[in-house]
Amino acid sequence: MVYLEKDEKILIVDDYPDFVLLLQDFLEEHGFPSTSAGSAARLRQIVDRENIALVLLDIGLPDASGLELLPELKKKHPDLAVIMLTAVTDLETALACIRKGADDYLTKPIKFSVLLATLNTVLEKRRLSINNRRYQQQIEQARFRNQLLHELTLQMNTAYLSMTDLDEILLAILVGITAEQGLRFNRAFLALFDEQDGALVGKLAIGPGNREEGARIWHDMQANNLCFEDLINRIRGQSFIENSAVNHIVQALRIDADQSDHILIQAARKRKTIQVVDGKSSWPVPQELLCLLEEESFVIVPLYSPGRSLGVIIADHFVSGKPITKSRIRDLESFASQASLAIEHCRMYMAMNNQIQELKAVTRELEQNRDLLIEAERYSAVGHMAAQLAHKIRNPITSIGGTARLLARKTSDPEWLKFLNMMTAEVIKIETTLEDLFNFVETVQPEKKPVSLHELLTRSLMLYYSTMKKQNISHGLVIPEPEPRLLLDPKLMHQAFVHLIRNSIEAMPDGGNLEITVTPPAEDMIEVVFQDTGPGIADAHLALATDPFFTTKTFGTGMGLTLVKRIIKDHQGSFLIERKSSGGTRFILQLPAG
Repeated sequence: MVYLEKDEKILIVDDYPDFVLLLQDFLEEHGFPSTSAGSAARLRQIVDRENIALVLLDIGLPDASGLELLPELKKKHPDLAVIMLTAVTDLETALACIRKGADDYLTKPIKFSVLLATLNTVLEKRRLSINNRRYQQQIEQARFRNQLLHELTLQMNTAYLSMTDLDEILLAILVGITAEQGLRFNRAFLALFDEQDGALVGKLAIGPGNREEGARIWHDMQANNLCFEDLINRIRGQSFIENSAVNHIVQALRIDADQSDHILIQAARKRKTIQVVDGKSSWPVPQELLCLLEEESFVIVPLYSPGRSLGVIIADHFVSGKPITKSRIRDLESFASQASLAIEHCRMYMAMNNQIQELKAVTRELEQNRDLLIEAERYSAVGHMAAQLAHKIRNPITSIGGTARLLARKTSDPEWLKFLNMMTAEVIKIETTLEDLFNFVETVQPEKKPVSLHELLTRSLMLYYSTMKKQNISHGLVIPEPEPRLLLDPKLMHQAFVHLIRNSIEAMPDGGNLEITVTPPAEDMIEVVFQDTGPGIADAHLALATDPFFTTKTFGTGMGLTLVKRIIKDHQGSFLIERKSSGGTRFILQLPAG
């Protein structure tokens, strides 16, 4: 059994060529590659240049003593095995060889059977010693990595708990990958899936723009002794400046979601780490990606939560050029799992915070306008009922009053005059009341001032936030840039918007979608379009929809759209109602843009 690795040899050191040839033939016959040296000088040259596993060293050499060479060889080459050869059968000499580091001792003439047994024993002992040391190193490295990841996780968790801004957390993740206390990659790029269109978009990067700059950056970091915690504190203080070159790289990184065969999309979707070495991997590597990174060896590690893919981390050794080992990749995968949890936690926190802010806004708006809906309907009903009374009752009451006055002038009977004068007085009261109501309806004019259309529409939507959630109604608000500001009466226009939103919600009891779109100004007019996905108004009812007291509902006065029409008219605008061919109703408000 030969305990030699590839390219390892046995070196025979003796100044008798015939003896050397004899030993070489024997070693070659038993599968031991060998070479020879006739002096101590030649021994040193061969041991320094070639991969020597064992030396058969003669004690008596022309230029040195084998005993004197032993300590030198063992100190310089600790894995080198040495078997001493001598013609002297002296116990003290043998013990001296062993004390100075020899693995065994053979006397000449050598019996080949003994030599073979000794070689196998010494080489086996050497191999076990080397393997044991390697295993100890691997255990120590594994312990160090575990301790490092543990410390890193604790520090990162501390950072996460005090950071709620996603950009800060992303930057902290990249610092953890590249910092001296972290995973020590030279560069790290982070790309996340956009929540709007699903594209994989580069977000942040840390590292040098070129190798010369990288050497300077790492030297500065070591000189300043910046640890992970120092870098995190710099992030909090907003004094950490990312290198512009690497961020130009990451900002140019964008892969559409439909490019399913792209290596980054594959790594993210399949949740599989992909290593690229010299521009090649188990998956085709796009040339444009290699050109963008200016590096042909890197690793792609996916970021994901249980419910979705989040993105990828790309890390490389751009400066040092060292190969990326499997253990380093495992460390990065472990770190990526922590980073994924941090990103998901932050997104959930931000989503929850946004919902809390929306609910606070809804509550505030409801508190400020809790009587608005009732007042708007009551105001509309009273106003239009007053108009109807003024037009429908005024003439009969005038006739009754005029007749009572005429009869009072034609009789002198006190009893008749008493009742006729009473009638006249009551008629005067009714006429006065009708006149007041009529004046109330006719004299309400908009008090205009500059108003943010976006803010007014948002406030109106907030009143029905809970109702829309309950009825599974989604909504959208599209406002052009720059945001329009119109001269409006905010109270009256708020009432108009509220009526239209409520009308759309009532048309979608089983859910649907409400879209409010504001078009850019055209011909000094701006359009506000309310569009729902309800059943729509029947064609026969479209012309009657804005008539007072017309309604197809079981409950209600039918004054809402009438009031909207009047408010828009008072703002020198127009109000149109259309039935969509695909179902639903479109309310179009045209208002002066000036």
